[in-house]
Amino acid sequence: MWAVSTVTMLVLAGILPDFQLQSADDESTTRLAMTAALGAGAFGLLSALVWPLLVRLLLLVPALVLGLLVFFLNGSLLIVALRLVPSGDSEAAPETAVIVAAVMSAVASATGGALAVRDDDAYRRRLYRLADRRRRALPPGPSSPGTVFMQLDGVGHDLLLAAVGKGLMPTVARWLGEGAGAGERPTHRLTAWRTDWSSQTGASQLGILHGSNHDVPAFRWYEKAAREVMVCNRPTSAAELQRRAIDRTVDGGLLSVDGASRGNLFSGGADEQALVLSIATKRRDRRNRSRAGYFAYFSDPANAVRTALSFIAEVGREIGQSTRARVRKARPRVSRGGLYPFVRAFATVVERDVVVAAVMGDMFAGRTAVYADLVAYDEVAHHSGPFGRDVEKVLERLDRALALIEKAAEHAPRPYRLVVLSDHGQSPGETFRARYGLGLGDLVRAGCGLPVPRRARRTHSGAEARTAVRAALRRPVEEGGEQHRPSRRRSEPIVLASGNLGMVSFPDVPHRMTKEEIDARHPALLTTLANHPGIGFLLVRSERHGGVVLGAYGAEIPLDRLDGDPGPLEVFGPGAADAVRRTHSFPSTADIMVNSAYDPADGEVLAFEEQIGSHGGLGGAQGRPFLLSPVALSAPVGDGQDLVGAEHVHRVLRRWLREANGPQVPLEAEPEERAA
Repeated sequence: MWAVSTVTMLVLAGILPDFQLQSADDESTTRLAMTAALGAGAFGLLSALVWPLLVRLLLLVPALVLGLLVFFLNGSLLIVALRLVPSGDSEAAPETAVIVAAVMSAVASATGGALAVRDDDAYRRRLYRLADRRRRALPPGPSSPGTVFMQLDGVGHDLLLAAVGKGLMPTVARWLGEGAGAGERPTHRLTAWRTDWSSQTGASQLGILHGSNHDVPAFRWYEKAAREVMVCNRPTSAAELQRRAIDRTVDGGLLSVDGASRGNLFSGGADEQALVLSIATKRRDRRNRSRAGYFAYFSDPANAVRTALSFIAEVGREIGQSTRARVRKARPRVSRGGLYPFVRAFATVVERDVVVAAVMGDMFAGRTAVYADLVAYDEVAHHSGPFGRDVEKVLERLDRALALIEKAAEHAPRPYRLVVLSDHGQSPGETFRARYGLGLGDLVRAGCGLPVPRRARRTHSGAEARTAVRAALRRPVEEGGEQHRPSRRRSEPIVLASGNLGMVSFPDVPHRMTKEEIDARHPALLTTLANHPGIGFLLVRSERHGGVVLGAYGAEIPLDRLDGDPGPLEVFGPGAADAVRRTHSFPSTADIMVNSAYDPADGEVLAFEEQIGSHGGLGGAQGRPFLLSPVALSAPVGDGQDLVGAEHVHRVLRRWLREANGPQVPLEAEPEERAA
């Protein structure tokens, strides 16, 4: 590696005018080579000694700033290294030093195979060295197999099959006995499972890792008791949801014995945690801080530069893709400007590299259970759509990450079983606002007779809502732009969106309002919402029936009669009625739950957020994730049975850990286990 750095420095000294290794009148080739060798050695030594200390300081820096600091800090180290060369003639302009340091680190990374997804002898040798280093530092690993759970965020069951069919995911295809390895015996089985009504990472991952997602009705919701909005990816909310789940199950989680949690919203009870949101606000020891997961990866400057270069390339890729979509006037389309290119690059590059490195480290350390989340596809699909060239590239990279982890398992101190799963899928479709010219909040305000923006008033939906309000209040048709305003000042409704699931809450009423109370206060609201073509159905509480589903043309079906007459839920397929009934039982369910319309012909929904690939409610691929498990494990469910809900997935994963004499999660046995 030192020789490679020396040659790289000599080449750059000959190319860059502001970078010299000897004085202009010195023509000694030997002296030049010696200076380059000393400079490369000093740079390497400084990188090894000083860089880890700098990375610890970088834990205090926002992640999106890290990529830029990598280059400047590397350049600073090179300038110091040149000052240490005995000749005293070496120098480089600051901007040139940044370039030279970046190129040297990139070349070192490429030649060393540092986390590059390749299948060649050099890469195999690096894996052996890493594994041997771990074995020397740790006692021999157990003979029982460990389990790695890799979550591909947002990748639905049908999308995975389509990607395998297109040749985008050859590793998964080989596991299933398809693709280039067709005819070989499959090593894994693919099982679809069905999410709860709240088809999003917060509810699914909480249920999978902690065995309970009770009272998580959406990605974000208003809790009247606490008078605050809960958001699953907010650290304080994630910590509170995890605490509630532990209290409810009286158990630490799936990973509570010798486990590791990487890149997740929740810890799963693991002792080893990195990039875990629920601990982000805790003042704990450094290894358990949320950003501490960056240290192990970025303490190697070659890794840091490699990831930083990939980060910049991904930003450029997103700008190019969004520009092409705008030029082609592609539909549907959402805004992809501002900080989004950097957010995408962080999700698809930085988070992926750090999480994969952490999982490899866990395997070489012989940990029993590892659960990691790769969020790349979900982030890109929200803005680019669930299908197309943009996300196909992401799926290819995810498959290469799985291949890398599979390769690492060959050199781990114990055998490993690799389970791949997703937390939800993604449903395509344009946004509610794009189709109708106003958002759900505007429609709710119009249905309440509250002022709305002029743009929303001019839409067909806004005009219909205002007319319905005046008719319900027996007021004359508007003239001269007059608006009806409530005579008594009331607290305005809080309208929140989670994909194509909307929630309407009235914060001044301490309890969950009934249909009768809502009709008395806002006579036109429920009718306006239920009859809107962009809304599939509503869920409200009723004084007479306990809970009712409302649909167009006056449909009003009590929850206990949905099995015989699903009404507006029929189009959403089997299991919709059970999912709605379960959410109705939650204490934090909103006064009005709103699910967008769903077109089964093309699988499209209408997101209440600015997303053209969405999830969060019922309708389409978003509610059908997958579970890809080794055939050596027992089948997730019996023949003819369905795998329904994240809590059910948790019980399956717990059973698999028990089968390998892994962590004994002390939860109550399943009914069939008690009977046995």
